[in-house]
Amino acid sequence: MTDLPLAQSLHTDGTLENAAAHCALTYDARFFRRRKLTTSEGWSFVADFEHTVSLNDGDVLELGDGRLVKVTAAPENLLAVTGTDLSRLAWHIGNRHTPCQIEATRLLIQNDPVIAHMLSHLGAGVSEVTEPFTPEGGAYGHGRTHAHDHGHSAHAHAH
Repeated sequence: MTDLPLAQSLHTDGTLENAAAHCALTYDARFFRRRKLTTSEGWSFVADFEHTVSLNDGDVLELGDGRLVKVTAAPENLLAVTGTDLSRLAWHIGNRHTPCQIEATRLLIQNDPVIAHMLSHLGAGVSEVTEPFTPEGGAYGHGRTHAHDHGHSAHAHAH
């Protein structure tokens, strides 16, 4: 047990705006079941859920005492991918189940030297940036791209 405040409620609809604090988390840190978190204001609490959650930028955690903590995407080391055929580059990124933030003039991915080399070989411009990362959800509009089943399920697919 912990003496820290406990958050067990998650609000994802964007309707709560009176957050007492903010908590900036990287993409990987926004995926957990139970974790001690520290707000930008300097106080800590424990987020504890029945199942693993994937928090998004703008989600709100509600503590047992009613305080609200807004989750923000923290800046992290990423790769900005540019090129004349972004859709082709996005296909290659997606084919490797790499989380990708899709923008009009570039793609953002986690800093992975192997993927960077592949993209450079395909003619992409690849540069390091430090920015918040909010990639697209999984194939069904939510969740993590690397969290799907490659086994025998109702929607398994071959590579």
